Amino acid sequence: MSTPESAAFLAKKPTVKPTFEGVDYDDNKALKDAQDAIIREQWVKLMMARLVQDELRKCYRRNGNNHLEKCGALRERYFELLPYTKIRGFRFEQQTLPPGSQSE
Repeated sequence: MSTPESAAFLAKKPTVKPTFEGVDYDDNKALKDAQDAIIREQWVKLMMARLVQDELRKCYRRNGNNHLEKCGALRERYFELLPYTKIRGFRFEQQTLPPGSQSE
């Protein structure tokens, strides 16, 4: 049974999508919220990869010679998360111009 979320928690819960789509660059608050959402999403993926890595390490030590059979699911999940193990930041996504707005 999960714990119900309190009103204080729901008030602090982010509502901004982790992308710059539809963000007005002249509105500093909206821009900063989008940047924070992107960084937060990258941190979540990084921490998820670390947790899977720790579980994979425990499974490897526990199973010894049979680790290839027993830890296959964890290994595959870790390989899926491996590209997200570095915090890239928001600069590249912010500086990329949306299609159709390139100056000629």
